Order: sequence, then structure tokens, then C-alpha cells
Amino acid sequence: MEKENSITFKVYGIRALFSDPVTRAGGEKFSYQVPTYQALKGITESIYWKPTLVWVIDRVRVMKPIQTESQAVRPIDYTGGNTLSIYTYVRDVEYHVQAHFEWNENRPELAHDRNENKHFFIAKRMVDRGGRRDIFLGTRECQGYVEPCEFMEEKGFYDEIPELSFGTMVHGLTYPDEAVREEERGKLTARFWRPVMKNGIIDFVRPEACEIRRTLRDMSMNHFDDHNSQGVEDLEELFLQEGVK
Repeated sequence: MEKENSITFKVYGIRALFSDPVTRAGGEKFSYQVPTYQALKGITESIYWKPTLVWVIDRVRVMKPIQTESQAVRPIDYTGGNTLSIYTYVRDVEYHVQAHFEWNENRPELAHDRNENKHFFIAKRMVDRGGRRDIFLGTRECQGYVEPCEFMEEKGFYDEIPELSFGTMVHGLTYPDEAVREEERGKLTARFWRPVMKNGIIDFVRPEACEIRRTLRDMSMNHFDDHNSQGVEDLEELFLQEGVK
């Protein structure tokens, strides 16, 4: 069900690399077939983000056929060697994304900034302008582009495919700033799940609902207050008045 503060947008690019961390141990990179929750959350935060809020990715629609391509890459080898790695990308991608924001209850010091209308209209304006920061499809070498769209406005390649399963995938990382479970406060936690695409659409479970979780390490929260957030407040006022990016 669409929330009142939901945004929808199209994100597309020549290629994407939503890394499976299992394949990275030896220096290789191999993309999942579909974007992870964490990758889409990062894209949405590049469109608009403040520590006052948390973006929740509701669903994604895969618009184009899933195709992969491999490339030989020479990553920087600081030991002076001549390393060759194989990166496998998903190519010619387009996704329609629906997301909404909620207040970050771990940030009571920013409660004064919980103005839903303000954040919603700034987010909508940033979608119209292609995002506030550069958009990357999983990794920096995969440039992405954002445009506004209606979630179901175009025909997708998988609209007539009843169901596709992708096995166990990384869902994302829970940082202390956004931890909901009491046992995960002050820790960095990895989440896993088993997505199923139905008629081209993947409905994401909420981060706290992922059943497979692993604590990676202890981590402290970043700190924000009136002093170091005032500059952002001033910029937002300018965005609302002038309509600039």
C-alpha cells in the first residue's frame, strides 16, 4: 500500500554491479541479478537524505530483461603487482522504485526537524532534478540516472512472468543510527533474505523483519545536533524558495 509520503522514480543506466559479497574475497566482483534493498536505499539517499529520516524501500519493478556481461579489469595494486580481475555486471538496466520515509527514532535531538510536508516536497523536487548527489548503480563506475515516473506506467519485460526466485541474497546493513532491535544497538549488522519477483515486482520486507542476520562488529552512532545541521537547514530553505538542485 502506498504511503502518503511515498516517492516513485525511475533509475537506469548502461550497467550495474550489485555485488554478491561472497564473490569479492578473491578480488572478483559478480553482480546479483536484481538490486539489493541496500543499493536502492543508497540511490534514494542520493536523491535526498537527512539524519532526521530513514528511507524505507517498499518495492522495485524490473523493467528490462536481466542480462550480464563480464569485463577484465586491472584494479590498483598498491604492492606493485599486475593484477587482473573479472567483474560481471548487469547491463542495460532500468528499475521503477517506490519508497517512503519514516522518522529516525534514534535521533531524538532532531525531533524539531520532523516536518513531513517539508521533507516530502523537497524529496519530490530532487527526484524531478535527478537527485541531489551523483547516482551510482551499486558501484562508482556504474553511473545511474533518475527521473520521476508512475510505478506502473510502462510495460515491463517480466509483467507476464508469475514468479521468479533468486535464492538467498544480501538485504542490506543495519547501522547503529537506524537500529530498531535492542540487541543491535551499537552494532553493525548484516541482513539476508530470499526475494521472489512476481510479475516483475519485488516487494521488500522491512529491515527489522529479515530473519537471517549476522552481527559484524561494534560501531558507535554519528552525532548530529543544531550546531552541525544548521547549514543543511539553510540550504533546504533555499531549495524551497528557489527550486534549485
